[in-house]
Amino acid sequence: MTPASFRDMCMDANDALALGRFWAAVLGERLDKQEDGTALLVPDSGRRAERMWMCPVPEPRGAKTRVHFDVRLPGAQPSDVIEAGATVIRAPGEHHWWVLADPEGNEFCAFPAKPADAASAAEPEDAAPAAEPEDAAPAAEPEGAQPAGVFELVVDSRDCLAQATWWSGIVGGEVRRADGGQFAWIEGASEFPWQYWVFVDVPEPKTVKNRLHWDVNLAGDRPDALLDAGASLLRSPGGDIGWWVLADPEGNEFCAFPAKP
Repeated sequence: MTPASFRDMCMDANDALALGRFWAAVLGERLDKQEDGTALLVPDSGRRAERMWMCPVPEPRGAKTRVHFDVRLPGAQPSDVIEAGATVIRAPGEHHWWVLADPEGNEFCAFPAKPADAASAAEPEDAAPAAEPEDAAPAAEPEGAQPAGVFELVVDSRDCLAQATWWSGIVGGEVRRADGGQFAWIEGASEFPWQYWVFVDVPEPKTVKNRLHWDVNLAGDRPDALLDAGASLLRSPGGDIGWWVLADPEGNEFCAFPAKP
C-alpha cells in the first residue's frame, strides 16, 4: 500500500472565476463558483482526481511555469482555445505542437488530434518544458483515438529520474526513462487520472512558488511517511486549513489531506 494517492490539481489565479471559465471552455468541464472565492472545474467523468481548483492569490505570475499540462485538441488546430483567450507562444515548426499561454500567462502545450489508427509507442509525446521545448519522444497512444483534454502532467526537474522515483514511492506506479535520459515518467500511479506524469530535466532551479500544484490523499491521518521519505513541512493544519502543505525533494509544493475516518 502506498502512503498516498493522487487527489486533484490546484492553480493560483488573480481572477479565479475568469481563469476558471477559460479552462472550463478548453477542457469542456463545468465550472462551480465556491463561497470562499475559489472556482472548481468539475469533469463530466465525475472522477475526483480530474477536478481542478482555481485559488485566488494577490501576486501575479512572475516566473517560468515549472508545472504544466499537455492538452489534446479535439481537432487539428487550437482555434477554439485561442478564441477562448489563449495566447500563442510558439507555433509548430521543429515540433508538432503549439505552446500556448492561458489568460494569466500559464504555459501549456496543445497537441493536434490523432486519428483512430495512430500507431502506439512507449514514451510520452512531449518531453520538454512548455517554455523551452527540446527534442520530443514519439507519441504514446493507446489503441484508437485519444480523447481531447489533458493527457500529461509535466514537471521541470533538476534530476528527472530521482523525482519520478520519489513520487512513485509515494503514489505508486511504474517509473520509465527515455533513452536520451532527459526525462522520466510514471505510469499507473494511484488515482492519477491521466496517461503520464512526466519529469523533465532543466538547468535552472526552482525559485518561486509553483502556480500549479497537485494534492494527495494520505493513507493515514498524518504525513509521517512522506516526511520520512524526504518531504519538507511548510505548514501544518490549523486556522483556515485542515491539511498539511508539504514540498517534495525539489521544492514543489503540494497539499496532503488526512484519510477520512
